[in-house]
Amino acid sequence: MDFDDDHCDVRVPGYLPFEKIDWSALDASLSELQLFDDPYLRMQATNVSIVDQFITRLEYDAWQSEFNEQLDPSLLAFLNAQSQMWIFSAYELLRTWRARVKDVVKWHENGGLKLKIEALSRDEGFRHYAKELRAKQLQRVLDDPTIIDKIREDLRVSHVLFSQLEFLRISLAKHEVSGKKSSTAYAPGYGRINRWCGSLDYQMEAGQVILGNLNRRNVAEGIRSWRDRSELPTDESLAGFDAYMKLSDGPKFD
Repeated sequence: MDFDDDHCDVRVPGYLPFEKIDWSALDASLSELQLFDDPYLRMQATNVSIVDQFITRLEYDAWQSEFNEQLDPSLLAFLNAQSQMWIFSAYELLRTWRARVKDVVKWHENGGLKLKIEALSRDEGFRHYAKELRAKQLQRVLDDPTIIDKIREDLRVSHVLFSQLEFLRISLAKHEVSGKKSSTAYAPGYGRINRWCGSLDYQMEAGQVILGNLNRRNVAEGIRSWRDRSELPTDESLAGFDAYMKLSDGPKFD
C-alpha cells in the first residue's frame, strides 16, 4: 500500500508533508534570537537547516518503505547515524547560544558589561574579529538594556525543547541518564520509526520512568515554532516541566 505525502497530511496535521515544509523557517527562527547575529553562529544555523531538509527526505523514505514492507536495513542504519549527528549539532549550537546570552544577563545584573567590553576590546597586536563582534554586541546591550528582556523571553521560549534535547543528547553521547553521573542509560541510540513521519523516536528514560519520546523532527519543528510568541510559557508551567524532567527512577522491586 502506498502512502503519499497528501495522505500523511490528512491523517496527522501536526506533521506537514515534505513539500509543504518551509525550509527557511528553521534558519530564520534561529536568526531572530537575540545576539544570534554572529556570522559563525549563523553559519552553524545554516548548516543545521540544510541538513534538516536532507534528513527529512530520508525519514519520509524510511516511513514509506516500512509501510510497504520494503525497508532496507542499511537505510535505517544511515538514518539513525544522520539523526544522531544532527541532534548533536543542534544541541551544541543551542547550548553555545544559551550559555552566551545567560552570561550577558549575568553581566547586566552585576554591572560587569562594561568591564567585559573593555577586556574584549584590549589591543592584542592583531585584529581578533570574533572578539570585536562580541564587544559590539555587548555595547549594544549596554546602550539598550531592553534587549535583556528580549533575551529572557528567548530563553523562556527555548527552555522546554532545549531541556529535552539536552536530556536526549546525554543518553546518545554519554550513555548516561541526564543528571545522574555514572548512571547507565537504557538502550542509548535505539530509535523506532515514527508511524506518522518516519523520524526516529528515541525514549527519554530515567530507569523505570519513561519521560516520553523525542525525535529529530520534533526538534526541528520546535525550533521553527519559536517564531510564534503569541503564548509564552509561564513560570509555573516551566517549574512544573523542570520537576517532571527530574522524576526519580520510581519504586524498586526486589
